Amino acid sequence: MKILITGGAGFIGSHLSERLLRDSHQVAILDDLNPFYSPELKRENLESIREAGEFSFYQEDICDEAMVQHVFEQFQPEAIVHLAARAGVRPSLERPVLYEHTNVGGTTVLLEAARRAGIRKFIFASSSSVYGATDRVPFREDDCSNLPCSPYAATKIAGEKICYAYSHLYDIDVVCLRLFTVYGPRQRPDLAIRKFASMMLDGLTIPFFGEGSSGRDYTYVDDIVAGITAALRYQAKFDVFNLGNSSPVTLSTMVKTLERALDVHARLEFLPEQPGDVPITFADNSKARKLLGFAPTTTFEDGISKFAGWHVSRRERMFV
Repeated sequence: MKILITGGAGFIGSHLSERLLRDSHQVAILDDLNPFYSPELKRENLESIREAGEFSFYQEDICDEAMVQHVFEQFQPEAIVHLAARAGVRPSLERPVLYEHTNVGGTTVLLEAARRAGIRKFIFASSSSVYGATDRVPFREDDCSNLPCSPYAATKIAGEKICYAYSHLYDIDVVCLRLFTVYGPRQRPDLAIRKFASMMLDGLTIPFFGEGSSGRDYTYVDDIVAGITAALRYQAKFDVFNLGNSSPVTLSTMVKTLERALDVHARLEFLPEQPGDVPITFADNSKARKLLGFAPTTTFEDGISKFAGWHVSRRERMFV
């Protein structure tokens, strides 16, 4: 299958690209390499992908209608995996207009290009943040998701809704995947696990928000990739799935697990909870298990061990 991956130079996208190439698919990556974090890290990811096979790369903005149309005409994809987005809850509080422009407008540009090209398979990377602050756990796909706690979450809800509209109107098979706190090698440097690991190894004090009881449903990147590839095979007009480990980990436990994996002691600066944060994310993944065959296999302890090995090895190479 010919598959176009938006955001393919990023964390999840690079792992997915490798998997699809090894599975003998033809892959094109559309990524603008924006400076939200270092473009050099994304170029490193592209080099790693190339070890799995050859692919087409387009450094373009998903909001540029003319360029997106050009990419579709040149590559002629049969399926789209749309991972590109302005990411993160806290940064969205600072630049909400940019988040709306990219995450909602860019998704609409891609759907419209898919409509014109007659593409029938569209995978949209949504987020656990759509559930907002709720007392009902675990989160189920049929729970109300109309009370977002951040502009980022609101854009993901809007993305799901515009996906539904295009599926309903234009016979595009759409699967929306609500991803739960993905971690592993190549994780973005702004995300807690990698950020904390770097600061701990440098002997710096890490910011510790709240009392450490907040929980996140950390899900290892290889398990997420398995879920995405299963969604590509899934036949449905429109559907929504949680992709999560269904086993939340508290902030305190995350830090202690990192300490053991890195063999360092964390110095903590206790700070109040931040606006936009939710107390817990917790996936009910029974629907994905039943219909996609989604079955996460990586425990948090093992996943952190794998991440720590990669992170330390990369630091050693950088400091040689």
